[in-house]
Amino acid sequence: MNESILLLGSNGQVGQELQQILAPKHKIIALARPEIDLTQPDSLRQIIREIQPQIIINAAAYTAVDKAETESELATIVNATAPQIIAEESQKLGSFLIHISTDYVFDGQQSHPYQESDTTNPLSIYGKTKLAGEIAIQQIHSQHIILRTAWVYGTYGKNNFVKTMLRLGAERLEMRVVADQIGTPTWAQDIADVIAQMIPQLRPEIAGTYHYTNSGVTSWYDFAVAIFEESQQLGFPLTVQHVIPITTTQYLTLATRPAYTVLACAKISQVLGTYPPHWRQRLRLMLKDWLSNSSLK
Repeated sequence: MNESILLLGSNGQVGQELQQILAPKHKIIALARPEIDLTQPDSLRQIIREIQPQIIINAAAYTAVDKAETESELATIVNATAPQIIAEESQKLGSFLIHISTDYVFDGQQSHPYQESDTTNPLSIYGKTKLAGEIAIQQIHSQHIILRTAWVYGTYGKNNFVKTMLRLGAERLEMRVVADQIGTPTWAQDIADVIAQMIPQLRPEIAGTYHYTNSGVTSWYDFAVAIFEESQQLGFPLTVQHVIPITTTQYLTLATRPAYTVLACAKISQVLGTYPPHWRQRLRLMLKDWLSNSSLK
């Protein structure tokens, strides 16, 4: 197969992994700022019309959760308006649209994993704008995959939780990490792998919304402890001696975050024929990959 694929957000964590995985088998047009600006609707339309891709993957998003509370207009343009435009142009072309979304479309009040059909109720501007993007796609273009994921970290990029913990863990003796927000860390490479596996199966009958994360359940606190344990075994220089669990109320942020956003992945597992690997196993692999490649640090 050699479909032409337009990849938006190619410089992000998932976008960079997608380029690595898809390039050998597909014709990839990978765009990110400054080549494409999602805040410029006319330019976005023009680029899609010129390229005329068979598949569009939107891995671009405004992901600064707290900053979105004070930049709601920008977050809305990138997370809601741009997906609407992409869906409109994709529908006109008859191309398939794959769009990455988030667990933050849920309010976290459940105590069991969220199904794709569960009621959404985002608590933050970020979550609300991402949900608006989902709704726009659903209303405009039937040939779409919306892939909700969670707690994404990866080899690329500087601001994910794993790299932040390692940076702070090398500087501090003590760290305080929230222990009452529950979810599932997910390796960006696995998200890219899943998208690559779905591409050959793209057809109207599998269109819709899917959840994908690594398997297992943890808190940010336990995730941080695991990061330190795994990286110490790999010889990463750490000075941190104590990781102290705290509550959400002890760590005030601009945006309200959901307390529980474990996503049920049975639907996508049926399509792929495999179940997602455990988050701790994937964390170990990511750390080995990153620590052995100094050019990525």
